[in-house]
Parts: sequence; C-alpha cells; structure tokens
Amino acid sequence: MKLYLDKDFRELEDPVVMGILNLTPDSFSDGGRFTQFDSAVSHAETMIKAGASIIDVGGESTRPGAVKINENEEIDRVLPVIEKIKREFDTIVSIDTYKDQVAEMAVKEGGADIINDISALSYSTGMAEVVASLNVPVILMHIKGTPSDMQKDPFYLDVVGEIIEYFNERIEFAISKGIKTEKMIIDPGIGFGKRFEDNIAIIKNLHEFTNLNLPVMVGLSKKTFLGTISGIKEPFEREVETITADLISVMNGASILRVHNVENCVRSLKVLKKLFYSGSGG
Repeated sequence: MKLYLDKDFRELEDPVVMGILNLTPDSFSDGGRFTQFDSAVSHAETMIKAGASIIDVGGESTRPGAVKINENEEIDRVLPVIEKIKREFDTIVSIDTYKDQVAEMAVKEGGADIINDISALSYSTGMAEVVASLNVPVILMHIKGTPSDMQKDPFYLDVVGEIIEYFNERIEFAISKGIKTEKMIIDPGIGFGKRFEDNIAIIKNLHEFTNLNLPVMVGLSKKTFLGTISGIKEPFEREVETITADLISVMNGASILRVHNVENCVRSLKVLKKLFYSGSGG
C-alpha cells in the first residue's frame, strides 16, 4: 500500500514514525515539558534527527477528562511552532486538532501538511469542508464520546466490527464532502473510549482494518493499558511496553506509529525490518 502524507504527495516507505509534540501543560505523559517555544522547536529537531517522518503538533490535551480550550488559545500555542518547524526543517507536520479554524490556520498560515482529527470530522461542522478545500491528508480517528466522558463505562459487543462500521460511515461522509480516499488515514483510537480488553482486541486484529485499503495509524505510546499489563504505573516508565506493542502493531498491519520516544521506536523498527521482513541473507 502506498502511503502519501503531504500536500505534494510525498511517498514514504512503510512503516513510518510520527513524533508527538504536545504544547500543553496537562498531557498525560509529557504535559508542560514543551510549552515554551524554544523547548518545543528543540524537541521537534531532536525527533527529526532521530528519524521521525512526521511531527504531530497538538495544542489541546485530549487525555481522559481533559478540559477544552478555545480556538484562539489553541492557535496561539501551535501556529508559531509549526511555522518555525516548517521554515527550519525538511519534515512533514500534522496538526492535532478537531477544530476547523485551528486546522485551517495551521495549514494556510503555518504550512502544516496533515490534519489529525480525533473525531473523524464529527466535532466541528466545518472540518470536512476545510480538509476538502485545502486538499491535505486527514487522519480519521475513532472515539466513543468526547475526551471529557470517553472513559465513563464504554461498551462494545464487537469492538473491531463496530469501529470498522464507524470508519465505513466516516469514509463515506468524507467522500461526500469532496475528500479523496488517497488522502485518508485511519486510527482506531486506542485508549479513546476503550476498555482494557478493547485495546488488546484492536491490536491483535489490526489486520482487519487494513481491509479498508487505507493506511492504519496507531497511537499507544505509554498508555494506561500497557501499564495494566506490566504493572508499571508511571507513564514515562512504559517505554519497553510501548516498543513491544508498536512492533506487534506493525506486524499486524500498522503503517504509522505515533510515539513520544522517536529514537527508540526507529531503532526497534530497523531490527524488526532486518529480522522479520528481510530475506534470509546476512
């Protein structure tokens, strides 16, 4: 499957690593670390040098129970950083937002290449039109509810089947608004309105999502369900768990890995490629 990730249809080899740049004071793993302009740009540079193909810039936390901020505050957080990254580095930037105004400004003014929408175009009434008019790739993520209530007793009879049904509906909606299928990426939304067993089922059955013939992204870096498996309570100590789950995700069909620690992910993927995908030669 070809993976096109920016306005110029730059083709990238599978799988690719997306580095997370949270410009928020309250993200679950690295909240507050990169709220200052210089530290944010420096961290982006570090991730690019470590092998990130995409830098995902977010100005509002979407952790469980997160508090919303308004469009102007979000734009003030993300726009200067995106502009600087695009000016200084040859990299692809995605804007992690569900607000159409923020997305439009990030692309038009900042130069962002991808819109990463946790709501799959459903929270902002104008988001689909913005994506179509800008002709940029969009990541459609599954979420049950909203960040403020998504972990309040989520329930599924068949989590994989229900998410696939959701994606079929959202893809059809996107097409109806003029968004090209070759510009769509799907993300099953691990941890977003999911129980422990749901997250496990999604990773084990990622290959079923590839039947939609779109690139699949997973974002499971340092998440709680990994700590539940290993017994590690602190998110920043779940690096081994993250690498393990990411590699299994790639083996099951993931094309994009959204991670905090880019260097470790890139290194582990090199080993996976050599030992699992390459031929028997030395």
